[in-house]
Amino acid sequence: MTETNRTPMRWTRESAALVAAVCLVAGIGGGWSIRGSRTAAASNVSTSVPSAVAQPASLAPHALTPAQLKEMADSQAAPLLDKLKFDPNNPDLLAGIGNLYYDAQQYPIAVDYYARTLKFRPADASVRTDMGTAFWFMGNADRAIAEFNKALTYVPDNPNTLFNRGLVLWKGKTDAAGAIADWGKLLAVNPEYQGKAQVEQLLDDAKSHISATQAVKAN
Repeated sequence: MTETNRTPMRWTRESAALVAAVCLVAGIGGGWSIRGSRTAAASNVSTSVPSAVAQPASLAPHALTPAQLKEMADSQAAPLLDKLKFDPNNPDLLAGIGNLYYDAQQYPIAVDYYARTLKFRPADASVRTDMGTAFWFMGNADRAIAEFNKALTYVPDNPNTLFNRGLVLWKGKTDAAGAIADWGKLLAVNPEYQGKAQVEQLLDDAKSHISATQAVKAN
């Protein structure tokens, strides 16, 4: 994942971690929601499949029911699934299918394909970040953090992994200090990060939270 990220709820592939059309919960992180990163390889295999981002506004993910989203993902995944029958161990195909189901918010199915991808490409930090993000959307903060931690052993400066781990540490584990450390490192090693302003806002919010907590304790 040099990274090209893909998701129907994104600005660009590089900044996919910052904005989602569907938030995990209303108001999370002041309106921010984490996004997974995307692999260049997965993007390549999905070029033959209609991209969800090209759907008309009436078919945007937030306007569809879970059943409709799954039906859309099933339809888009069909060509890749046909290819997978003849090449079942192709990690690019597996990741591409996982991405389609992730984009359709079918996170358990996405996790299954990401896990299969990682059997053949365990050091793929971006796929592992996607899987961790899917676990977060499934309500499993601990498993999400575990996957982010492992991804960072392969690519310690991966900006999307650092962003996502920081948000889960804060919102999932009330660890504002841990989030500040991750976001601070993100900006230190990626000074031109496309979502810099948003990360800086989150940093300010986390620092304010710590200050307010300390003030309450002091009183």
